[in-house]
Amino acid sequence: MLEADSARAARQLLRARGLVALNVQAVLSGRARPGAGSVFGRRLSQTELSVLTRQLSSLLNAALPVADALNVLVEQSERQSLRELMAAIRTDVLGGSSLSAALARHPRQFPDLYRALIAAGEESGQLGAVLSSLADFIEERARLQQKISLAFVYPTIVTAVALLVVIGLLTYVVPQVVQVFTQTRQSLPLLTRIMIALSDFVRNEGWIVLLLVVGSGVVAHRALQVPALRLRWHRTILQLPVLGVLSRSINTARFAGTLSILVGSGVPILRSLQAAGETLGNEALRTRVTEASVRVREGFSLASALRKDDRGERGAAQSRLFPPVLIHLIASGEATGQLPQMLARAADMHAREAERRTLFFTSLLEPALILLMGLVVTLIVLSVLMPIIEINQLVH
Repeated sequence: MLEADSARAARQLLRARGLVALNVQAVLSGRARPGAGSVFGRRLSQTELSVLTRQLSSLLNAALPVADALNVLVEQSERQSLRELMAAIRTDVLGGSSLSAALARHPRQFPDLYRALIAAGEESGQLGAVLSSLADFIEERARLQQKISLAFVYPTIVTAVALLVVIGLLTYVVPQVVQVFTQTRQSLPLLTRIMIALSDFVRNEGWIVLLLVVGSGVVAHRALQVPALRLRWHRTILQLPVLGVLSRSINTARFAGTLSILVGSGVPILRSLQAAGETLGNEALRTRVTEASVRVREGFSLASALRKDDRGERGAAQSRLFPPVLIHLIASGEATGQLPQMLARAADMHAREAERRTLFFTSLLEPALILLMGLVVTLIVLSVLMPIIEINQLVH
């Protein structure tokens, strides 16, 4: 038995002793299980990846060798799973692999874009600077995603509470009160009769509605797995008034930011387009980037390839897939030799635009949900109070 970071490291240790390993197996402690607490089976969070990249950048900029910097990360990591990951990468580097090759053995933790930038930094000899830019990029993307997610938290909570309140009133309050009026055999107002029918439907057939909603969601999810249907749906999203503009801004900021850091790090333009296109969440925009890669390979400029002003049946709609501002900034960057700077400016501009539109949309959505909830509750209360008012009038 010997201590090593991985099976490969154990074989190297045995080979150094003049031994040939026929079989190498990991010996786990009594409380450990395969995969328990291990980071190898899941992705690193944006925060973990950002902190890890920032630390590695600082160590390399301090003129530490890659192996020594990884050793520092092993010692500084608080979680056992992260220490194991860093130790495995350090072992591969000590075995003669480059850092990008060592990271390639852990594709779930380090995506293709991350590894491409590391390889570009190694080739250019600016690994520390590339890691610093990469950490900034990851932090900025995480910040934008967090702001957009938090903006929709309150409307989601209000909607869920409103649904629960309405369902509670219809299934419990309305039936209890209506029993009193049915015993008096008086003629009930139209609003009260409608609410009684709705209450009976929710109590008796509500599960059918829930089943239909869940089934529709499953069918829609499977339908979107078909490439043609997904492409058509994503094109439709881009044409919507509010959601389309927001989706285009978010995807444009992500694409421009990724392309900026790739091109600025010395990655070839075709490889950069491929990696940047994979970060897009909209299939229509991703298809446009794939087509642009082909046109760039044929000799077109990046701006003209992304513009693709083909006036076919849907040429006008297709030519607006990417915002005109992005196309103009790319053309300006290509003309002046400052493409990475112009892409970074476009990414920042569209990130701010996405953030502004998200806050504007949610600021309108919140009072609208509150008013809608108040209207529904008011109708339910009126349906209960109207028979009581009529009884009081009859008594007087």
